Amino acid sequence: MQQFLLKGAFESPVVPQGRPNSLTRNPYLSVVVPLLNEEANVAPMFAAITSSLEKFPRSFEIIFVDDGSTDQTFERARELAKDDHRLKLIRFRKNFGQTPAMAAGIDHARGEVIVTMDGDLQNDPRDIPILVEHIVSGSDLAVGWRYNRQDKLITRKIPSRIANWLIGKVTGVPIKDNGCSLKAYRAQVIQGVPLYSEMHRFIPAMSSITGAKIAEIKVRHHARQFGESKYGLSRIYKVLLDLIAIKTITAYSPRSLKWFALLAVPFASISLVCVAWAVWSSATTQDSIVVASGIAIIFAGGAAFLLMCGILSELVYKTGEIRPVDFFKLQSDRIAGASLESPAENIND
Repeated sequence: MQQFLLKGAFESPVVPQGRPNSLTRNPYLSVVVPLLNEEANVAPMFAAITSSLEKFPRSFEIIFVDDGSTDQTFERARELAKDDHRLKLIRFRKNFGQTPAMAAGIDHARGEVIVTMDGDLQNDPRDIPILVEHIVSGSDLAVGWRYNRQDKLITRKIPSRIANWLIGKVTGVPIKDNGCSLKAYRAQVIQGVPLYSEMHRFIPAMSSITGAKIAEIKVRHHARQFGESKYGLSRIYKVLLDLIAIKTITAYSPRSLKWFALLAVPFASISLVCVAWAVWSSATTQDSIVVASGIAIIFAGGAAFLLMCGILSELVYKTGEIRPVDFFKLQSDRIAGASLESPAENIND
């Protein structure tokens, strides 16, 4: 077992004595599974993944990320890891959320291809080889589509359909199921993309904007057997905020000062009109210029504030981590010669 705990949240990897150091040889495939209070699902999930990859012609690893569980999730995963060196564990000291959990697993993954999926057994591990085959065939991302989704209508299906419609309208990318966690990526692609908040669901839309090749594949979906959903309607407002952020990044970030300057023009114009009015009133009448001067100062301050926001945005864009250029890697970077030793069966999109 190799256990990870982040600086502030987990530690560096520890390889048990008496076992070969598996860090010296990288697997071809990494399967990342975030877990939050899924003690009843840990063993069945591990068994389902290993069974689905039993005939996989290349080496693989499984990374379970314990997102601050308060039950026996980590302990049960640790027992499994003692008997199978292909299982790695990452344990958060507290609950950080699904996207940070996925990001931690992706950062520690050593495979050339990375697959992410939920840990509640609703995603079917039997679909993993199909997704990987699409990556091998030249796709940059392979996105699962839960075409026969087994979830509650009011609390899950309807919000998901609305969210997918909004994302499609805002980004212009009609992905049918952005919320499906079952996805496959080229490692050198996804490991260069910053993830935060609920950003993992926007990767297909962001990559499509930059011209990446995406395969959307129908995948199986099962009703939850054990436990209850940990990530529900509380994520809606985060998704909406992230959607605004994505639109801002893709549309305005390369020329943010220009757009803020355009927004400042009406404020500056009103301020100048009020100044002219105050000057004219002072020269031709005895009326008080306090009101006109006050309005001029307020709108001048607004214009100055917007310009400062534009300058700050330019600095953030130049020095920050999230830029559209990061997503162009999804189009330009390829894994040379990536292929399976034996091709999978014919795949129907």
